Amino acid sequence: MTRDSGERSSFFPAIEKKYGQPIQFWLDALAELADAKYPQQIALLREDHGFSQAHANAVVMFVRGSTTSKRFASPEAYLATLPEPHGTTTREILNATLKLNSKFELVMAWNKPIVRLGTDYIIGFSAAKHHLLILPFGDGILDQTDQELLTPYKVNKKTIQVPADWKVDRALLKALVQLRLAQL
Repeated sequence: MTRDSGERSSFFPAIEKKYGQPIQFWLDALAELADAKYPQQIALLREDHGFSQAHANAVVMFVRGSTTSKRFASPEAYLATLPEPHGTTTREILNATLKLNSKFELVMAWNKPIVRLGTDYIIGFSAAKHHLLILPFGDGILDQTDQELLTPYKVNKKTIQVPADWKVDRALLKALVQLRLAQL
C-alpha cells in the first residue's frame, strides 16, 4: 500500500488488520485521553496495545486533527514560506544540484525539498532560523567527502550547515552527488 498521499487514514486498513479492532475502537480509546499530551496518547497505543510508532502516530495525529502529514504540496510551496535570504539561497542550491544530472527531479519528502534519481534519494535541503542544512543521502557520504571541501562548514552527524546567504559551493555539491551516485 502506498502512503505517498500523506493521508494518515491510509494506515487504517493495516491497523485494523494488525491489531484486530476496527479503527473506531482506537479512536474511542484515544477520546478518553482527549486532554492528554501527545506522549501519553502514543504510550497508550504503543505500550498498552503493541502499536508500532508509525501506526500510533497516524492514529494520534488523526485524532488531534492532523489528517495529513504533508505540510507542502510542492517544493515551490515550501520555498514560498522561506524568508530571505533563505529562499534565494535555497533556490540557487536546488538549481545548481539539478544541473548536475538531467535525470534528477525535485520532490517533497519529509516535508523538505529532495533531489532524487528514479526512486533513490540523492540530496535534500532544509532551512533553519539562521542557517541552511544540506542533507546528503547514502552510507557514510560525509565521511567519504574530501575534508578540505567540508572545512569551511559546520558538519553535523548527517548534515552540513551553511549560512543562509551562502555563496553556493558547486564543488561541494558535485562531490556529495558523485559519492551518492557511486553507491547506487
